[in-house]
Amino acid sequence: MKKGLLNLLALVLIFAMSACQQQEQKAAPDASQPAAEDAINTILKRGKLLVGLEAGYMPFEMRAKEGNIIGFDVDMTTAMAKAMGVEVEYVNTNWDGIIPALMTKKFDIIASGMTVTQGRNLKINFANPYITVGQTILLNKKLAGKIHSYKDLNNPRYTVSSKLGTTGEQAVKRMIPRAKYLSYETEQEGSMEVISGKVDAFVYDLPFNAIMASSKGAGKIVHLDTPFTFEPLGWAIRKGDPDFLNWLNNFLYQVKNDGTYDEIYAKWFKDSSWQQKVQ
Repeated sequence: MKKGLLNLLALVLIFAMSACQQQEQKAAPDASQPAAEDAINTILKRGKLLVGLEAGYMPFEMRAKEGNIIGFDVDMTTAMAKAMGVEVEYVNTNWDGIIPALMTKKFDIIASGMTVTQGRNLKINFANPYITVGQTILLNKKLAGKIHSYKDLNNPRYTVSSKLGTTGEQAVKRMIPRAKYLSYETEQEGSMEVISGKVDAFVYDLPFNAIMASSKGAGKIVHLDTPFTFEPLGWAIRKGDPDFLNWLNNFLYQVKNDGTYDEIYAKWFKDSSWQQKVQ
């Protein structure tokens, strides 16, 4: 009996040890699987930071008369590349394809005045917001004194426009649903349609609308310049890279406290001389 019991215990022990070994093998990392992406090492080895943007959002990124891309985001990412000790290259990309292009590694980061939204954050990660803007309204001058806020536009008699695929479009559909809506490929096209009188209002980010109202639209449109949405803008990167995210957040903290950010901000938001360089 004792011998039989010992044999039984030995078998139980063997099965238990085998089960433990199988669990350890399952838990152990598979050396054949690639490690999580490390964008920083990729950038340093390449010697270049690839930045995705759409050149058409004043004053964040736009084409100068010479053809080069200039703007607030350009100066910020130039400072970013300098801090990394690498060069910087800009990859101009249509807005509706900019997130897919990031996810397929056409560039390392989106720095293009992108609003941090919960929907986008399901696909990509954002560093801490570097500036906060909101949606405002460019209004055809024939409606001056009649329309005082976005609520007054919520009527089928009005035609409201914005840029395709933006938070301006989302704001119109969510907050001005009764108005007739038109979308445009570029913010310049949409705002010029207000100036020409083809549409009643254009909803877009405060910085662009303020510049358009004071330049091409002077005397032709009214700017309702109180934002009716809260929109933080952030740099976007692919998911699964905490080191790059940590670096970006620390970079932003540094430049916001050593004077670099204030200098760049003043150049593009407090001084209008740059407008002479734009096409």
